[in-house]
Amino acid sequence: MDASVNNNDAVLGNLRASGVKYMLASYVDMHGVSKGKVVPVEHFDRMMSGSELCTGAALDGVPQDVSDEEVAAHPDPASCTVLPWNKDIAWFASDLWCEGKPFDACSRNILKRALSKAASMGYAMNLGMEAEFFVLRDDAERGYAPLSDRKHLDKPAYDVSRMLDNMGWMDELVQAMNSLGWDVYSFDHEDGIGQFEIDFNYFDALSMADRFVFFRLMAHEIARKHGGFATFMPKPFVDRAGSGAHFNMSLANINTGENLFSDTADPRGCNLSKLGYQFLAGVLKHLPAICAVVAPTVNSYKRLVLKGSMSGFTWAPVWACYGNNNRTNTLRIPMGGGRVELRAADSACNPYLGAALVLMAGLEGIEQQLDPGEPHGENMYLKSEEELRAMGITHLPKTLLEAIDAFDADPLSATAFGPAMKQAWLDFKRDEWASYINHVSDWEKSRYLKFY
Repeated sequence: MDASVNNNDAVLGNLRASGVKYMLASYVDMHGVSKGKVVPVEHFDRMMSGSELCTGAALDGVPQDVSDEEVAAHPDPASCTVLPWNKDIAWFASDLWCEGKPFDACSRNILKRALSKAASMGYAMNLGMEAEFFVLRDDAERGYAPLSDRKHLDKPAYDVSRMLDNMGWMDELVQAMNSLGWDVYSFDHEDGIGQFEIDFNYFDALSMADRFVFFRLMAHEIARKHGGFATFMPKPFVDRAGSGAHFNMSLANINTGENLFSDTADPRGCNLSKLGYQFLAGVLKHLPAICAVVAPTVNSYKRLVLKGSMSGFTWAPVWACYGNNNRTNTLRIPMGGGRVELRAADSACNPYLGAALVLMAGLEGIEQQLDPGEPHGENMYLKSEEELRAMGITHLPKTLLEAIDAFDADPLSATAFGPAMKQAWLDFKRDEWASYINHVSDWEKSRYLKFY
């Protein structure tokens, strides 16, 4: 019997033994937001063969007309996850197919194509994503507010009292994550009011992207049970730090699993291998275009600023440069080496598309044997514009418009996304920018209405 049939039989047996009643054949739109249909467990075989059809034109960024054939969700049995907060339902990450073959513009398929290219070169990609987010409550007067009613601090990072105030939902979330084998090893209150970070194990890139999509869904559903909501908007408070989703990346030997980015004899002192530097250099080369995908909203660029937090610096990257264990660089080699951290990525990104574009950039760096130069160990926040120009260091895109223009101009975008998804991304994001600049904000009314 075909091995996939055996695997499916085992999955179905586990679902029935667990008392699961329903299944979600889930996929994402261009934003990385979960979509899908609910299927009774009695129809498992039909669902696994792609029975669940969806009209792509009803979704953001799926380049289809209403007259086109529907896309079909093909669940990945390895991704089967029983919802910890509702054990009647199991979730499956799914690939989209159309006309009997994988749909080119499916986010998960785009990442799988990038991973296939890496595999052809002998590499597997490991990825960790640091989950930063706010948990807030609706507030009739202010719109939204933190769950804790304690007086705000200018520097709330690592505050124990505020962490303890939020242990009800946090404990449930952490226990849920650990029940799924994610190995949470740390969590804390961050520098924003009501902002948190949870650090958990890294996985292969496809599994990590699946887990991050599921994490956003799970965090919000559990927060709702406790009277709040989880937001992955990068910067909900103008005077507080924003939420990143730093990509921690390495390549491994596809046969042995050996970390190919580790080198304790690194003459630059970062414990990164020559291959790691080449990968890093490719990412650095394409960083402006990458920003359009890993920092995908108008709001994202209000996080990528030097100052604007009550605690001082925002801790966000602003310069296209790399360094050692130094958080003032966009690309950082954390202490211990063996991996590269992209700090521009934020919690609103589509992890499949972000990982795909970053991986393709890194692979190009390897193919072209690029070198990023010497790492920066100094505080880059304190450099003047003149000093940065002399060093050949440029600013990251300052707005979504700058980023999407860079994405449009970079040939790697079409190589990674395919022409249809590249155009769909550009069309949607240009419309998003136009909507933003045509909106008359409270700031404008406050400043100009009675100014003259």
